[in-house]
Amino acid sequence: MKISALVITRNEERNIADCLASLAFADEIIIVDSGSTDRTEEICSRDSRVRWFSEPWKGFGRQKNSALDKAGNDWVFSIDADERVSTGLAAEIDALKRSDPGGDAYRIPRKSFFGERWVRHGGWYPDYTIRLWRRGAGRFVDRSVHEVVRVEGKVGTFRGDLLHYTYRDTADFVERMNRYSTLGAGELRKNRVRCTLPDLLFRPPFTFFRMYILRRGFLDGALGFRLAVLYAMYTFLKYAKLRDADGG
Repeated sequence: MKISALVITRNEERNIADCLASLAFADEIIIVDSGSTDRTEEICSRDSRVRWFSEPWKGFGRQKNSALDKAGNDWVFSIDADERVSTGLAAEIDALKRSDPGGDAYRIPRKSFFGERWVRHGGWYPDYTIRLWRRGAGRFVDRSVHEVVRVEGKVGTFRGDLLHYTYRDTADFVERMNRYSTLGAGELRKNRVRCTLPDLLFRPPFTFFRMYILRRGFLDGALGFRLAVLYAMYTFLKYAKLRDADGG
């Protein structure tokens, strides 16, 4: 069993070295880069397993499918540059490589951090996500943002965590929120969703209520409150931008 790791990049010199170092089990690493101007390519070139490709940005789903199409092995593992494979997860994958895999895909609990803090509640953990699968069993759904893998076959579950070093701080969240809310509004419009006044009135507070109360974000203290407010803001921006696209 050989595994191709898939990574898409753009100006990831802060993250990519640690990401690649956590992929000791990978037999090759496919990097699809969309115009890095920093040291990302230089850092990647130090790893003999890396196959580097430069391509225009096509959206998250299509970009990752492009990396998938270049994989040379029967199994693939998808990881983002700001993620790391924990030692426990790496041991599970190594054990799977030495056995006969009983599934066609495997989902992994993702442990996300805001700054230096692990966010345990509010829907952030365990945040299961499929990241390892037989190459012919699945592809990414063609979305501009929040892409997921759709697989056919038996799905197993790993216990080891995928570590996700997501937002550095509130300023980082707000900066990316503007970009992601634009992409999210575009996805809604592509699916012919319309924004009504009740969407603007009720969706943001319900996002806060779901994260902070229903998913117990309050157990993360002040950080849980802050995140619930930020995601409510994201929801409002996404639907407001959808309303703008529909002519206000």
